[in-house]
Amino acid sequence: MNLPNHTALGDRFNISRWALEHPALTRYLMVVLMLMGFAAYFQLGQDEDPPFTFRAMVIQASWPGATAQQIADQVTDKIEKSLQDVSHADKIRSFTKPGESITVFQLKDNVPPKDVPDLWYQVRKKVGEVRPFLPQGVQGPFFNDEYGDVFGSIYALSSDGFSREEVREQADHVRQALLQVKDVAKVEIFGIQPEKLYIEVSQQRLAQLGLDFTQVISQISAQNAVESAGLLNAGSANFQVRVQGQFTSPEALAGVPIRAVNPQTGALHGVLG
Repeated sequence: MNLPNHTALGDRFNISRWALEHPALTRYLMVVLMLMGFAAYFQLGQDEDPPFTFRAMVIQASWPGATAQQIADQVTDKIEKSLQDVSHADKIRSFTKPGESITVFQLKDNVPPKDVPDLWYQVRKKVGEVRPFLPQGVQGPFFNDEYGDVFGSIYALSSDGFSREEVREQADHVRQALLQVKDVAKVEIFGIQPEKLYIEVSQQRLAQLGLDFTQVISQISAQNAVESAGLLNAGSANFQVRVQGQFTSPEALAGVPIRAVNPQTGALHGVLG
């Protein structure tokens, strides 16, 4: 039977025994380590919004009127096969429903953040190569690689006595100013109300003039068309000829002449409801 070698065990360095035999030096080292840790705590990197790279992209396409099986066979399958050729691909997930195809392309976690933009370019290029082979009527594909963006601050603008267009212009000025601030990467405006003009036509008046609504719209479109009127050659200089008549205000739209069949000519406001 072999007995343990007590002499060999005793010759090993025992840090606990050494600390008990040198209490003054042990306390000194503990104080030094505590001070060093306390100083290092205030030197740690701090970032209110730490950068985080999303390694996923959403590719979306729509085909109005198509069934889920048609979308899967003729759209989603082609997109998936094109994405398989992209380097560093990790997962490809697809969701298909009638009229819509959604594909989520995910990169491997070990891809460096600086290489992600180049890979997104490859994705757009590969999918763009199959776009001519998609069925007629397919809208897209559309790419979204910014859905992981977060906003550090949200500001709201309210108005009293100002129109929505004036508020929009002021919001755009604020956006331009914020983009000049250091470290500001992106500023978006939400809640914009686009300007629209609604034309309500009196059906009784249209019947009196022998018009239908399609004729009214076509005449308005012809009046507001922007087309080239040619060039005027004046020797050493050329001058572009422009035809005036585009709508610049609601009053100008209301005053556009509408020609009836009987024949009569009247302003648009004469057929409004």
